[in-house]
Amino acid sequence: MRILVLGAGALGGYFGARLLEAGAELAFLVRPKRQAQLRREGLSVRCPALGAWCRPVTALLAGEVRPGWDVVLLSCKAYDLEAAIDSIRPVVGPETAILPVLNGLSHIDTLREAFGEAAVLGGLAKIRATLAPSGEVRNLSDWRYLTFGEMDGRMTPRVEALAALARRGGIEAQAVPDIRAAMWAKLVHLGTVAAGTVLLRGSTGQIARAPGGVAFMHRLLERNIAIAAAHGVAMPPGFEAEYRAMLADPAGSYTASMLRDLEQGGRIEADHILGYLLAAARRVGVEEELHAIAYLHAKTYEERRAEEKAQRDKDPGRAA
Repeated sequence: MRILVLGAGALGGYFGARLLEAGAELAFLVRPKRQAQLRREGLSVRCPALGAWCRPVTALLAGEVRPGWDVVLLSCKAYDLEAAIDSIRPVVGPETAILPVLNGLSHIDTLREAFGEAAVLGGLAKIRATLAPSGEVRNLSDWRYLTFGEMDGRMTPRVEALAALARRGGIEAQAVPDIRAAMWAKLVHLGTVAAGTVLLRGSTGQIARAPGGVAFMHRLLERNIAIAAAHGVAMPPGFEAEYRAMLADPAGSYTASMLRDLEQGGRIEADHILGYLLAAARRVGVEEELHAIAYLHAKTYEERRAEEKAQRDKDPGRAA
């Protein structure tokens, strides 16, 4: 199977490495700086479950890629989707499947408009990975889940073959008939942890140890579950109990990637996660004030970040 992975960061680097280990014919579509690093040092991945992995990989720039791919794996951030579409448009053929593992749901319609309904799979990743300053991809837990499927619910040869390949590489991969429900469950989980940890600036355990922290996180969870239900998606059995227990664990160390990005001064997916859930709550009449506060907090950060960047650009000496 020929697979093109857009990006070689935390998600793309990790899943691409595992698919290479399984025997895929695979290349990474990257920017010049990352290409130079990968060609010089190879791709390094560290995982608690599967150990250290390092080998040379094929890293290509946009102008170097040709059509003929079975799967294009989109592992970019949601705010980079338009640029990602421009990058892959020349290489997507009539038989190419596009598998996005972006957060949220709005990207599905955007991709379908660009490439047609038949080309686009639904997908989600459950992994706590980061790209270290050294260029090494680090999985921070034993999570390495990849779930995907046809948006129309069919179990096709292409999704079954991809799932089998990924499992051979050590990925906990599953092709499912109702990927939309799985994506909603991911959004409920992620939206709860992102809103809580970004707003309160701590891990789930730190929040749980604070007075009222558990009740606050449980309220967020309940409202996100209600939003999904009002959109026709019920959470699977045991879902609510599992996450209520996780959010109540005083020893928990879980933070959303959005918080890690924010603390590093990076861009965040405020609109695609928090904004999406706020709009969804308003559409169906679910109490929205917690979502409104979390979204306002994240958007205020974005305004401050933009202002500081503008000041640095205007006066580089002062920023130094």
